Amino acid sequence: MLQPRNIISALIISSVLMSGGVVFAQDDHHDNHTYVRHDEWHKGAKISHDDWNRGGQVDWHAHHLQAPRRGYEWREVDGNFVLAAVATGLIATTIVDSGH
Repeated sequence: MLQPRNIISALIISSVLMSGGVVFAQDDHHDNHTYVRHDEWHKGAKISHDDWNRGGQVDWHAHHLQAPRRGYEWREVDGNFVLAAVATGLIATTIVDSGH
């Protein structure tokens, strides 16, 4: 007779096999390890919503960045730190990650 944990193991194995035999981790859309140069990102320009949403919010203090003024936020996108207005995407500052 099969034990409950053996049944669970068998169910997990069969579900993996039925899905093609390979399990993939979900993609992390915040790829902060790949540097991409963005000449279009400069003070006074606007960052697109897609680029903004791809980036992750940055702990400005931990990265020794200036404190964002009210309504602004630091994001790390494609290895760049971007300080922009949350509502409009108006860029105040961009900094290339020092690791690049």
